[in-house]
Parts: sequence; structure tokens; C-alpha cells
Amino acid sequence: MSQRGSSQRGRRGSRSAASVRHPDDRTDARERALILLYEAESKDVSPREVLAHQVLPTDALTRALVEGVEEHQARLDASISAHAKGWTLARMPAIDRNVLRIAGFELLCLPEVPVAVVLDEAVELAKRFSTDDSGRFVNGVLSALVSELRVELQHD
Repeated sequence: MSQRGSSQRGRRGSRSAASVRHPDDRTDARERALILLYEAESKDVSPREVLAHQVLPTDALTRALVEGVEEHQARLDASISAHAKGWTLARMPAIDRNVLRIAGFELLCLPEVPVAVVLDEAVELAKRFSTDDSGRFVNGVLSALVSELRVELQHD
């Protein structure tokens, strides 16, 4: 394989052979949701508008994550802001902000997804798509959010 071909795989090439042969639909949906939310924020349009303009149909989980983040964004942003010590939402990298929103939505509204999975997936997204420090930052904020967002499910 040429050097160019191997470099084009980027960080995604670091996945284990097993995960390449059998991709995890939930992981892929989180990645697609992140891309769509980032696009919406970059274009200053609603996430639903971005979904509506997709050429190919969006899978159900990606759609649920994007729409769920949009529906609960004020609540998620308030919680993220309260736990991101020394950081405002505006100061965070856009990728980190949207990774935190997706994971926050999963913690808040998808109790069937184990907390460890939510945190691990969010940290991996941040590491792959954002800054060198993003994995640690996302992990720290989400660890603080767990007790707030997952506990609320038990009181509803």
C-alpha cells in the first residue's frame, strides 16, 4: 500500500481488526451525529435543518442523537457549563462541546446505555477529532455530569 493510502486512514486506522470487520453501529452513529451537530453549529442552522438536507437517509440512532441534543440543548449546556471548571461553552473547541452534548443526552435520556460506554465513546471521539487534551477534558466533565444526569432518571 502506498504511503498516501495508509496515511489517509488517519486515526481511524488505529481501530482493531475486529472492529473494522464488524463495525459498531452505535459508535458510527455517534460519529455521524457529531459531524452533523458540528455542521449545524458551523453553519449557524438548526440540527434538524442539517438532517433534512442529507442526500442519503440518516439512520435512526444518528437521527435520535441529533434531535435529542437539539431538544435538550439548553439543559445540557447548563449542566456542561456548571461542571466545566474554568471553561465557558464558547471557549471550548466546538468538537468538545458537541461530544459533551451527545454524551450528556445519552446520560440523560438513554438509560439502557451503560455509563462506562457513554464515557468511553465520548473520550474516544474527542481524542480522534479534537485536541490532544480533549480526551481528558471530556472525561473530567462527563464524570461530573454522571451523578447529575443519570440520577435524574431515577427520580422521574
